[in-house]
Amino acid sequence: MNILWIEDFGAGLDSGKNTLNSLFGDLLSFDDWDNDELDVLDDPKELQLFCIQQKSHHTVYLCRNYFDYAAFKKDNNLLSKIDMVMIDVRLDNGDHVDLDMDIPEPYANKRKFHENGGFYIFNDLVHLGLTAEKMCFMTAEIGSVSEFETKCTDIYMPKVTSFEKGDAGFKKLREWLQFHQTDYMRLRRGVIEGCEFLKQYTEQDEQNIQFRDFIKNSDYEVATTDIANYLDTLIQLLPLKEERNLERSNIHYRLFLRTLAHAWEDNIDANSFKKKYADNLDKIHDVYTFAWIMKMTRNQVSHANLLEPLDAQFIAFLFLCNMRAMFKLPADVQKYEGFLLNCIDKKPATVIDTVNLNQNIKYAEQDLADLVASLSLEEKNTFSQQLNMLYRDSTGNPDAEAHDFKLFLLQYFWINQKKYLIKLISNSEGFLPRLSRHIYKRSFSGD
Repeated sequence: MNILWIEDFGAGLDSGKNTLNSLFGDLLSFDDWDNDELDVLDDPKELQLFCIQQKSHHTVYLCRNYFDYAAFKKDNNLLSKIDMVMIDVRLDNGDHVDLDMDIPEPYANKRKFHENGGFYIFNDLVHLGLTAEKMCFMTAEIGSVSEFETKCTDIYMPKVTSFEKGDAGFKKLREWLQFHQTDYMRLRRGVIEGCEFLKQYTEQDEQNIQFRDFIKNSDYEVATTDIANYLDTLIQLLPLKEERNLERSNIHYRLFLRTLAHAWEDNIDANSFKKKYADNLDKIHDVYTFAWIMKMTRNQVSHANLLEPLDAQFIAFLFLCNMRAMFKLPADVQKYEGFLLNCIDKKPATVIDTVNLNQNIKYAEQDLADLVASLSLEEKNTFSQQLNMLYRDSTGNPDAEAHDFKLFLLQYFWINQKKYLIKLISNSEGFLPRLSRHIYKRSFSGD
């Protein structure tokens, strides 16, 4: 998660490693940080640098006062940049800022404004679109929060979340952060970070856009601006506020998935990509499979809701497949991909046994073949052809039996690469074997 931390380090709170360890605990471990002189009060960007250098799944952006916050807001789209916010109430430590600088209108009393600066930032964030449930107050003067809570009650505002500074309060804070670290948050953060990364990646070199290799009509063009607009649209589609109602959350996922898969229209063809490599799949079997997964997904979400109910894990899988097909990415796992893999399965398979895998694939192929035969559908030879027949039979047919098309697409990942299974189950930390380990249990158990 990305955390915006508003803290002036007043009231005796030091800004070194001890406080950071005490506050964040297992979220961020500073034990191995080689900078013994670390003082984030002197340079707040040191905290963000730490998160980057430690390759942490969490990033903390520190603002020491109102003016730091104003600069951060100016430089960032907060709705996409931030997941959670921790706010100190008093921001009047003048050791690191000139408190005589101009403050927002219509406020005139500068001293009082900074004493209550946290409340101003809280309300400003609410007006920007962050929900109150994503924010909490941290203060050594718990009475100030109690007074604010009373005022909220008096004017019929919901109660705010607050924690007292100190070991007990820090422990409650971490529990609060962990509660909000849901699969939906992991998915949303991975999607946003992925789209932002891919925009920069293609700006650096247009040759990183692999999607053009799938075009079967020579008159059809995909402009770089189209790709950028596509990524920008995906960033906006998963709201910050998580929808806990399953029916409504499914609507959010449906809209996202239809937008994600819409690019794989009739002019985009996986076989055209294969022809560019003289039909030799040895080096492109994974990309070829990802493309077919997206092509089948596009068909299934455009004409029916056969993949529903949708969930964060399956959306994460399809997002990973989609971007690996559309862009020429390195073999190693990108940072955003790590977020999404963790969303799919936080405890993936450590080793995939070849015998069990081949047996699972054999059973999956036979189960689909038996299902197609039981429906007296036209006989087809390949798993994908049988799946297509089942899709056609289920589309627009109110009497059709419900089938787990999500499971079929996961199984297709393995079946379409049977010749290359040794690459999928290697002990490498590359993207393909990492993805394989994260989806293995889900592919053959349906969980």
